[in-house]
Amino acid sequence: MADIQFRPEEMRAVALDGEKVIGECKVSASGRLWLLTHTEVDPAYSGQGIAGKLVDCVVEAARARGLKIHPLCDYAQKRFAVTKAYADVAK
Repeated sequence: MADIQFRPEEMRAVALDGEKVIGECKVSASGRLWLLTHTEVDPAYSGQGIAGKLVDCVVEAARARGLKIHPLCDYAQKRFAVTKAYADVAK
């Protein structure tokens, strides 16, 4: 199971297998809005739900800071479209 962390200094959530970064979800800040720009997982780890956990991690970080998110990458757009729990942070 991957360890998921939000790294505010890097403006991204990362998935780790030990010390190895196996996935990331990048964010760009625009005032009180985060633009979710890129989500990617190493193909060797596909099918484990890691991309969804990365987006969940970014959503929790935005929620804790009182920010909104506008998903720009295809994966995040699809996930936001079907996840009602993101409604409070969606822009």
